[in-house]
Amino acid sequence: MICKLQELIQIKNGKDYRDLQQGTIPVYGSGGVITYIDKYLYDGESVLLPRKGTLDNIMYVNKKFWTVDTMYWTIINQEKVLPKYLYYYLSLLNLSSRDSGSTLPSMTFDSYYSLDIKIPPIELQQKVVDVITPINEKITINKKINDNLQQQLKLMYDYWFTQFDFPDENGKPYKSSGGKMKWNSELQRYIPEGWTSVSLGEILKKNRSAFDYKSEQPTIDLSVMPSSSIALNQLNSSIMFSSNLFNMREGDILFGSIRPYLKKSGIAPCDGVFAGTIHSYSVKNTSDYNFALFTLCRDAFFDYAVKVSTGTKMPVISNDNILSFKVPYSESVVAKFNNIKVKKNICKNVQESQKLVKLRDLLLPMLMNGQATITD
Repeated sequence: MICKLQELIQIKNGKDYRDLQQGTIPVYGSGGVITYIDKYLYDGESVLLPRKGTLDNIMYVNKKFWTVDTMYWTIINQEKVLPKYLYYYLSLLNLSSRDSGSTLPSMTFDSYYSLDIKIPPIELQQKVVDVITPINEKITINKKINDNLQQQLKLMYDYWFTQFDFPDENGKPYKSSGGKMKWNSELQRYIPEGWTSVSLGEILKKNRSAFDYKSEQPTIDLSVMPSSSIALNQLNSSIMFSSNLFNMREGDILFGSIRPYLKKSGIAPCDGVFAGTIHSYSVKNTSDYNFALFTLCRDAFFDYAVKVSTGTKMPVISNDNILSFKVPYSESVVAKFNNIKVKKNICKNVQESQKLVKLRDLLLPMLMNGQATITD
């Protein structure tokens, strides 16, 4: 059965949240969760539809939520369509062709309501949902694992290399347990006795191997990353060929060189290509990997990058400025910090998720247009 979307849902406007208190209810905009507040617009299953901005960022929620005015929310007629099925269906559509905006892409109520939707019987909808949902859930789990690993290591880095409470020979926090500190004139601060200061240039080397254009490879695009994210996105879409593309290898450490990407850094999750607006590095010593990576992901380094970047319209940080950044260093403590296999685990999870995305994107349209069927 083919029907108009208007027969399946009621579209509701988002509202301003700025007068509300902080809480646990997520507030969604067209780019995702913005903040958390103490009130909600709706509690239950809903499909969130972008009004302005990124039109392909359709979301499914099944909990209390709020949306701002750039994101519609919906009440769904669940006698006719399963909310998750509708979410999967709408995610396949090219909404940019119905864009009613001028400078900023936008969609009106009528633009959505006039969409033709092919709806099979509920039992067939449920079968599609049952096949696709576990794939999406595994992708979400992989991301959560990577995010959790990242947060743990960032916190550990702060304890060990900023507060200097790394485990001493007795397993106690060094500085808090009275460990000896010594003034370091280069860093203009006290650091543990026996430590020294090093520049990033002493532990990192620049990678710059020109892409040969013979075959299309996965590309890294820092613009899609959240700030200070370690698990970089692997993009498989077509790339614009130019002389400003370079080869990368799985595990390379990447850092954005121009604003607004100066606060974006992370691990290349696969072999592929990066643009010349990204600095790519490898460590001279494998035991320095985690330390170098999380030094580049620190807020202190981001602040430094913004400070030393030059240019007015699009400020740039040079390779020399990055490599001249100095940090406190202990070879033995850094080696212990490297025992956690960040690179291996993050790359494995991202690569697995990319395979699952390909599988999902292959199966979903085939299931919905009848090219493939599901048996009991």
